[in-house]
Amino acid sequence: MNVKELFDLTGKTAIVTGGYTGIGKQMAYGLAEAGANVVIAARNYDGCVAAAKEISEATGVRTLPFKCDVSSEADAAAMVAATMAEFGRLDILVNNAGVALGALPEDTTLEDWEKVIGINLTGTFLCAREAAKEMIKARNGKIINISSVMGYQTTSVVSAPAYVASKGAVVTLTKDLAVRWIGHNINVNAIAPGWFPTNMTTPVISPEFMGKGEELLASIPAGRFGGPDDLKGATVLLASRASDYITGEVLVVDGGTLSRY
Repeated sequence: MNVKELFDLTGKTAIVTGGYTGIGKQMAYGLAEAGANVVIAARNYDGCVAAAKEISEATGVRTLPFKCDVSSEADAAAMVAATMAEFGRLDILVNNAGVALGALPEDTTLEDWEKVIGINLTGTFLCAREAAKEMIKARNGKIINISSVMGYQTTSVVSAPAYVASKGAVVTLTKDLAVRWIGHNINVNAIAPGWFPTNMTTPVISPEFMGKGEELLASIPAGRFGGPDDLKGATVLLASRASDYITGEVLVVDGGTLSRY
């Protein structure tokens, strides 16, 4: 098999949660450009519809928008069922849906803690579990969980203890699921992005934010924030046959930020 075939996703079906905006949309585009049909799932259904239409028109693949709260067991199951009904297969899951609520630890409410953990960690598990049920039947699948550099280190720029805890837990969950499911020919890996401009991060990385944006930028050896194509390759690698012998790993895409620690 040549290299182009190893990375080819033609005929595959992928779900990207939180795929209508930010890095989720970037990863959905990458999968579609490699040939995969894509389900765009999020709580914002109108956003999913718009993104699905845009990606389909740009790449020629089939897309499906789906309204889903990943922290809901019923929604996660319905998302997988809708995917199977529309495409007849599920090959790739990108667990990208997430939320961050900034606060000092002493000011973090239980409600906010549970919301972040519910979406970022419980949601990742529920979607992986439901997808794996179909992947086990097919004896094939790729699950990509989205962690963060903040799952490895904290920062003085912003305090978000629930987010940090959830993303660190995603790393260890990824390793456990990888061990449990590799016998079913399911690879489970994670991507830990660094700082990318998104709706979630723009208030933090902007120069106007307490003067901290420049401090963040200075911490990145590459000298820039993540760009609109920087996660596509990592996603396609972990979604394709090129990663058949890779499981339980975390691919850090951060411009060298963690290399300093």
